[in-house]
Amino acid sequence: MFVFPGDFAHRISREAAQRVAGNWWMFLVNGLLLIVAGVLIFSINWSLRSLATFIGALFILEGVTTALTTGLDDRVRRANILTGLLSAAVGVAIIVWPAPGIVAVAIFLGAWLIVMGTLAMSGALAARRILPDWWLLFLLGLVEVPLGVLALADPGATLAAFITVGGIWAVAVGVMRVVLSFEIKRLPKTVDEAFGEPARNGVAGASRSHLASSPTAS
Repeated sequence: MFVFPGDFAHRISREAAQRVAGNWWMFLVNGLLLIVAGVLIFSINWSLRSLATFIGALFILEGVTTALTTGLDDRVRRANILTGLLSAAVGVAIIVWPAPGIVAVAIFLGAWLIVMGTLAMSGALAARRILPDWWLLFLLGLVEVPLGVLALADPGATLAAFITVGGIWAVAVGVMRVVLSFEIKRLPKTVDEAFGEPARNGVAGASRSHLASSPTAS
């Protein structure tokens, strides 16, 4: 009595897939902007103040993207909004900080990377039944968490080390989000194919069974 009919299960799965697929363009734009940001981080001769402002702007960008991301259900949607608002708040705090020290900025960045990486991995595991390439999202978290740990391990490191962590994160995460965006875009089609294949196999099996039992088959 707790098993849904096939058509109903398909409808629920496809609705969830369509909700998630609607985020594909945000992942694409966000990924491209992060790649550009990573290149800029490596290319510009930063001062601590200018780099802190730039990192704060990236925090705000990530917060807005996360808050606008549609989840599988309302619970995930609320979690995305809360996470996005917290990320944007941290970005604003870094930007308006009168004289940010490298230790403070590194702590902000490291803690944020660990939190976002953990959320990415947990989200990937939750979506693995409807997202064929869920491992890309999981890999995204695996990149963010170690970089966050690296930033927190020595928050008093040089500005060059801080630039390295920020640049690697922006480029690596940006590339993976661009790839993931196209996988998410194809998600409804993937769900249709997943539900259609058993149906086609069932029809084919029934046809073979019918032919085997017909008088002309003997």
